[in-house]
Amino acid sequence: MDNKDLDYYLNLNWTLIEGEDLDFDGNPYHYIEIKEIPSFVFCAKTIEKARENYKRQLKLTLMVMLENGDHITEPGEDEDEPDWESLCP
Repeated sequence: MDNKDLDYYLNLNWTLIEGEDLDFDGNPYHYIEIKEIPSFVFCAKTIEKARENYKRQLKLTLMVMLENGDHITEPGEDEDEPDWESLCP
């Protein structure tokens, strides 16, 4: 059984993808995505605010993933690598 908890995951060196786009009214906003968690995105009016506040959303996302027993891909984990523990008894 895996003993990794929320604090463990919050302190990983996630691969951040930062960008800028326009909202429906044509106003710019900034976003942060996390490569290892494709469903994660956090938006703010400035990149500074996005960097400052995305971890709150990350914490909520990780809490739900842990509660659901979802696999959390860690930074540097090869997604194509087989899960040898489940393949080899």
